[in-house]
Amino acid sequence: MTKILHKNLTTISLRFHIFAIIIPADFRDDSKSDILDGTLVNGHAKQLNHQLEFTMSIAKTIKGAILGSVIALGGIASAKAADIVDTAVSAGSFNTLVAAVQAAGLVDTLKGDGPFTVFAPTDDAFSALPEGTVEDLLKPENKEKLIAVLTYHVVPGKVMSGDVSGKMLSVATVQGSNVDVNGMSGVSVDGANVISADIETTNGVIHVIDQVILP
Repeated sequence: MTKILHKNLTTISLRFHIFAIIIPADFRDDSKSDILDGTLVNGHAKQLNHQLEFTMSIAKTIKGAILGSVIALGGIASAKAADIVDTAVSAGSFNTLVAAVQAAGLVDTLKGDGPFTVFAPTDDAFSALPEGTVEDLLKPENKEKLIAVLTYHVVPGKVMSGDVSGKMLSVATVQGSNVDVNGMSGVSVDGANVISADIETTNGVIHVIDQVILP
């Protein structure tokens, strides 16, 4: 669509340029008449040239505005078209979570069709754990434990904050245990507060939480 629009607008712009170029010099010096595309042109050449310049200026402005809008819309569409993992990576505040997902071998799972609901702890939430906890979980020999912790933050299906508003629920996680969701005043999960809700992705939704929850 962008290519077609660009081609059409370029054609319009070129047509204006051609129009300007092929007007004979003697006509631009107030000659009485000339022929352009089979049409007899009469009148004052200077006035016509001013009108032509004004029209060309409008055409360029319209062309730039439309192409800018198309590029911006394309950028928005691209930004929205990201899965859970890519959304977390681009956010820049889930570096520890992303590293843990990679170490646990869960990248392909969380980039799958889903849908999944992920309660995503921030880097600050991981930093608040007892010293050495994260480093210990990331050791190859503790991979199964790491998987258990991470999948405890994942619920099958797409659960929006509105779905739990005003409710107290016990929800099954991918890990197998249930998490306690409290939607009576804001939303909390096992005591961790949801500080940013309903970040939609192509394969589910992310809710940002301020603590790491443990099974």
